[in-house]
Formats: sequence, structure tokens, C-alpha cells
Amino acid sequence: MTNKRAGVPRLPHLLGIEGLSPETISGLLDLSESYIDQNRSVDKRRDLLTGRTVINLFFENSTRTRTSFEVAAKRLGADVINMDVATSSVRKGETLLDTAMTLNAMRPDAIVVRHAESGAVNLLSQKVNCTVINAGDGQHEHPTQALLDALTIRRRRGSLQGLEVAICGDIMHSRVARSNIHLLQIMGARVRVVGPPTLMPTDIDKMGVEVHYNMKNGLKDVDIVMMLRLQTERMQGMFVPSISEYFRFFGLDSEKLKVAKPDALIMHPGPMNRGVEIDSEVADDLDRSVIHEQVEMGVAVRMACLEALIGGRRNSVGAAA
Repeated sequence: MTNKRAGVPRLPHLLGIEGLSPETISGLLDLSESYIDQNRSVDKRRDLLTGRTVINLFFENSTRTRTSFEVAAKRLGADVINMDVATSSVRKGETLLDTAMTLNAMRPDAIVVRHAESGAVNLLSQKVNCTVINAGDGQHEHPTQALLDALTIRRRRGSLQGLEVAICGDIMHSRVARSNIHLLQIMGARVRVVGPPTLMPTDIDKMGVEVHYNMKNGLKDVDIVMMLRLQTERMQGMFVPSISEYFRFFGLDSEKLKVAKPDALIMHPGPMNRGVEIDSEVADDLDRSVIHEQVEMGVAVRMACLEALIGGRRNSVGAAA
């Protein structure tokens, strides 16, 4: 079954970017485009998902992503439930699968899940009979972030094909980096990763990217500079000597940016740590920074994903195996 409005194949879940076709990605981006003007209008609501129920199940804090999914679902007319895991039965010893089966019995149409463990969202998707959307799992993937980044770039550059993109910073702990690497390569962009050796994944050589340990070399003539947050909460041990040293060598400032193309776009998935991975002058550059556009595109992308995934289906009777 296909989404006739945008030609997006009907997917049972959205667990990652890896494995998606260029046609599926383009279809999701095209569908997202249709929501931008609507989101800028006075009347932002549609009734496409009236009667549908979307549960936001976040085991990690993320005000930005959870709010974006909530706004997206409500603008499509869905009922939204935000699970406060901090006060839920999970804190009393209930397992992820127990929680999944409990929620499944309530027959939602979609569960949006963020979890600290890689693979947890995929496991949950096998135990429920509704759509599951990955809002970030461990160091694995964050597919809607990569889609909103791609939409932001495409609207500014017309296409992703042939672009030189540098993803900089904490590559090791970043699911955003992994999803973006997959998507950009699928869509014909060339990807470089830039950061200290201590923050590079051990399997980085297998991902088909150029690896740089120096910002001057890594940013040379790139079209897009995508900075990443230093994820200290995921680090066990010392990965950088100090915050000031990290910024000195790998923080984006106007001096380091000089080697990129003059019109290179500056991106950051947020939340930004100013003075750690990016300088305020660069982050607030009105001509080149698209950080606030990324936030706006996030709502449109998540509306498109919800339409593509549950716009024409409801949770079936019975529980998943």
C-alpha cells in the first residue's frame, strides 16, 4: 500500500534510516514540504489523524524532540499521551517489554520511543501491533533528526546530491551522526567526520566516510558544517582533556569556518552548548546558520512521518507475539 499523496511506501515502523531507499526518503521529504506552509498559517490543524492515539514514551529526557512530536500529532488531530517514565511503573521495576505489552493493550496507533539502549526500540516494535517510531535509541539511530536535517539542507540547496558535508564533534556517542551518515550517503552526498580520535567509533572506517582529526583539514571547501553536542552524559571516563581544550581544537568559530565554502551552512541538532562545540557568533550568523530552521522543519517532518505511517491504518485486534 502506498501513500498516494506523496508516493511514500507504507512502512510498518520507522526504526532507522539505514535500509531506506532514496525514493522513500524523497517521498517523506516531499510530504514534509506540504506541511511547512500549513504550520506557518493561522489555522495549523488538520483532522487527518482524528481518532488516532499517539503515545510518547521517553526513557530519556528530550524536551525538544518530545515537544516536536506532540505538536506534530496534535496538529494532525491525534490524541497524544506523554508517558512520564520518571514516575511510571518502570521506576518500580517493570521491564521495557512489560511496559510495551501494557501500552499495547490500550491499543494506541503509534508509540514514539526514546531509549538509552541501542536496539531497545527495535525490540519493542516486535512486541506491539502498532507503529513504532524511533526518537533515538542509544548510540544507534535518530531517523527523524536526519530527515529534518535533510529537509533543511534541501530547501536551501535544492538537492543533497554531490554536497560535501562535514559532521563534527562527538561522533562516537551520536545517533544523530549515524542517521545523517546513512541518509546523506543514500542521497548522494559525500560525508566527512571530524573530531578527536577518542571520540571516533571503532567501526568508523566501515561507514564509507572521510575521517579527519583536524578541523582545518576537515572543513576545507565543505558545503555544510554539522556540529554535534558533546554528550558527556554518555561518557564513561575521560574522552577530552578539558572543555576549554576541546573548544580550542574542535569548537566551531569564525576562524575555523574560513576554510569552508563562503556560503557553507551551519547546523546543530541542539541543544547547543555555546562555547563548547560552537561559538555564539557563528551560531547566530543570520546568513549561514540554519539552526532555528532545523527546529521548524522538525515539526513538518514528524507530521509527514505520522501521516505516512498511520494516516490510513489503525491498530489491529489482538496482541503481537
